[in-house]
Amino acid sequence: MEGETHILLFAYPVQGHINPMLQFSKRLASKGLRVTFVTTTSIGNSMRPLPSHSINVDLISDGSEEAEDAESVDAALERFKLHVSQNLARLIEKHYSSKYPPKILVYDSILPWALEIARKIGIDGVPFFTQSCVVNAINYHANHGAIQMPIEKGASVSLPSIPSLGKRIGSCATLSASWRMR
Repeated sequence: MEGETHILLFAYPVQGHINPMLQFSKRLASKGLRVTFVTTTSIGNSMRPLPSHSINVDLISDGSEEAEDAESVDAALERFKLHVSQNLARLIEKHYSSKYPPKILVYDSILPWALEIARKIGIDGVPFFTQSCVVNAINYHANHGAIQMPIEKGASVSLPSIPSLGKRIGSCATLSASWRMR
């Protein structure tokens, strides 16, 4: 961790979100930036140690140690947001008073409330999109009314500058749970 510019990165704690942000973390560290990758204890304890010492890893609790076995998705998301928002704020404050205070929080785009936490402490935040550009395009067009959601079974979807998505789009999982996290 060589540089004076310190960046915190926080991904939603599942493999498809951690891996892209971890790769991005490595790129930032290779440019001489001080990088701290933040993840939850529930996932961090199962991670292999990073081969590079240029990335620091900090763990925060997501409250999963208190979770009930039969917890609903909504209850799990609410617990996650409650615990992570408190613990992420504490971690940022701890780093903020260190020799190299963080300049920015790079947070997973499905966790937009992380920006509020960063701003309250006095640092900037920027979302990191772990999904493909096509998913971003679908979300954009859906939010602007060009695609009606949910997509009806057997419907064909066509977007500008993207090959036809055909009739397979309806087989994609819904993002209703992640939208409720906002």
